[in-house]
Amino acid sequence: MKRILQPALAALALAACGEQGGVDGAAPSAESADLVIRNARIWTGEPEAPWASALAVRGDRIVAVGPDSAVEGWVGVGTELVDSPAGLVLPGFIDSHVHLLSSGFELASVQLRDAATPEEFVRRIRARAEASPPGEWITGGSWDHQNWGGELPQRAWIDAVTPDNPVFVSRLDGHMALANSRALELAGVDRETPDVDGGEIVRDASGLPTGILKDNAMDRVQRVLPEPSAAQQDQALESAMDYLLQLGVTTVHTMGYDWTDLAVYRRAQERGRLRTRIYAMVPISDWPRLADEVKARGRGDDWLRIGGLKGFMDGSLGSHTAAFFEPFLDAPDDRGLFVTEPDRMRAWAVAADAAGLQLLIHAIGDRANAELLDIFAEVAERNGERDRRARIEHAQHLRPQEIERIAAMGVIPSMQPYHAIDDGRWADGVIGPERSRYTYAFRSLLDAGALLAFGSDWSVAPASPVLGIHAAVARQTLDGAHPGGWVPEEKIGVEETLAAYTVSGAHASFDESRKGRLTPGLLADLVILDRDITAVPVDDIRQARVLRTVVGGRTLYRSD
Repeated sequence: MKRILQPALAALALAACGEQGGVDGAAPSAESADLVIRNARIWTGEPEAPWASALAVRGDRIVAVGPDSAVEGWVGVGTELVDSPAGLVLPGFIDSHVHLLSSGFELASVQLRDAATPEEFVRRIRARAEASPPGEWITGGSWDHQNWGGELPQRAWIDAVTPDNPVFVSRLDGHMALANSRALELAGVDRETPDVDGGEIVRDASGLPTGILKDNAMDRVQRVLPEPSAAQQDQALESAMDYLLQLGVTTVHTMGYDWTDLAVYRRAQERGRLRTRIYAMVPISDWPRLADEVKARGRGDDWLRIGGLKGFMDGSLGSHTAAFFEPFLDAPDDRGLFVTEPDRMRAWAVAADAAGLQLLIHAIGDRANAELLDIFAEVAERNGERDRRARIEHAQHLRPQEIERIAAMGVIPSMQPYHAIDDGRWADGVIGPERSRYTYAFRSLLDAGALLAFGSDWSVAPASPVLGIHAAVARQTLDGAHPGGWVPEEKIGVEETLAAYTVSGAHASFDESRKGRLTPGLLADLVILDRDITAVPVDDIRQARVLRTVVGGRTLYRSD
């Protein structure tokens, strides 16, 4: 049985926990802890003392960590005592790259990620249309055309089964989507519609749109999508937090597309509803507004923080919109595209950095990464040295010289290990083994001295940190074609991966003095797994399950 607990109910629910020691209903003494874990296997994240057997929590803070003797004085009347738990105790996972609110909506949308054939793709959309009122949009999807050999879907596949519903379902990477004819009509997209900078309307041999829109071209349909109600937004956030708690995620860095998401998070905070800590980004084009917000309201508190800007250099590999120096092997005339022209990004980055804001810029292709590092170098030259912690979101395809520059410049690669085992199924056929050699180059980046911050890119990929850890350690592609690992030279160890999901995630948001480690004085965010993933065979890592998630000292998820 799984229990997901609301903040107001968490304290009451502890009385039902079978592991509790002390006296039910009794108030804790002035010196006692609220929670003590002992006789345990605890990975603290502290380089000098990575392992402990006990910890104590009082209020929302850790008050003791060390051997069992370190917590003896903290056990008192009312202390919840967790004695000899199986598995492994870790700092709460920090997912450094998610799309929080849209992922919450996607939990209730049509699911196409594992549709293995065009027929199954169509069947699922038909089923959703039959269950939907006429006129209601069908969105979500996360389809992957590589599942059936690489043929892009077309509106002709689904028009007949969606006569009364506009459809706009995205590829799993979010850089390409399929619209049916009804959606294209509402968006005013037809044969005469011109392409836009940084995007593409895919057309058939006669010039008619096929329904596939790439990157900035997707904006035409997104502009006519109905706005969800406040109640729907609030429910999407609740669903997302519920899901993340089950996976042991206690903090997310969420890549907002506009200011609507931040308003939803603030509404939840005002109502005391936040159960996941949030570092919320807004678009880099809106840097003046964010600078004004920070000046007027500060950067936030332990639950909701601002100060970061998300931008896009290019698109994605799967959509052939990642910017490369050399063309794609399967499209010799195509080198991808820049979603944002480098000169424009440079102007935004210099101005935003001068205002003291953090830059988190998406770059996939090797040319996009090289151009972005040039921009970061110019930012530092023009604005002077400071602790800016500029981030490359994904840092997917690098050349050796960019790996060295990332480390030397102190740029943080914010990377998603699951993408390696997903894209590794087909990337060699798109860019070849030579460029693949430094794709998701975890080992090379660490050896060069870079600090890796790991995340999921949920809902582009599964939100599970356990799956991400296994992906970084094993690099076994999802199709089973690389049992020894795809580009095995880039494997890293379990503890290195844990650090990227905890210690480095906190550093990547300037929060290392608040969280990311199990250390006295830091926030009591922790997770208990059902096995010690540092000591089991590699193939067993992905079988690990979360037994308990504690946020700010409160048990907010528990699996019995």
